[in-house]
Amino acid sequence: MRQTFDEAWRRRALAGEPAAVRSLAEAVLEPLHSFVFYRVGKDRHLCEEIVQETLLRAIRDLDRYDPDRAAGDVFPWLTGLARNEIQRVLSRRKSAVSLEALWERMDRELLAVYRKLETEPIEGELLEREETREMVNTTMSQIPPHYRRALEAKYVLGKSVREIAAALAVSEKAVESTLSRAREAFRATFLALARNLEPIV
Repeated sequence: MRQTFDEAWRRRALAGEPAAVRSLAEAVLEPLHSFVFYRVGKDRHLCEEIVQETLLRAIRDLDRYDPDRAAGDVFPWLTGLARNEIQRVLSRRKSAVSLEALWERMDRELLAVYRKLETEPIEGELLEREETREMVNTTMSQIPPHYRRALEAKYVLGKSVREIAAALAVSEKAVESTLSRAREAFRATFLALARNLEPIV
């Protein structure tokens, strides 16, 4: 079952309950690491530094997290904190201009594609490019975590819709709906990356 970071959880975390804090780290560490990794030019040490600082800041500023407004999904709030930390760190580096310009374009376009979730055919020649595998990994790191997990369960682990539904304790119809939206988000994000990464490949 997907972890929900609701008001009850926030109260426990603000009170310093170790289990509440630990559940946050366990739920978001992997997707947050993936999110940051490509935004810092795949610098592992810098990525780890930013992820650690983001989580520490999240705990310090937890009173600013609004569970009702976020519908219990803490990840978008965390990525906002991560973006601020990335900007702060990259401002000290020569790579800041190119990376920040890239992700400024990406953030604008991704906001649009996530709202619309438009489907477009991916051109065959694009799929044959050498960097396609890298872009697939980048795409998976940028789509919402629950979409990524659904795609990985279905297409990487080879689980059936019934198996995924049983693992998440939801209906098969709900899984099919999530997979459909996840495929659309992946396709739109992939195309956005293809367009924005083209000038710097």
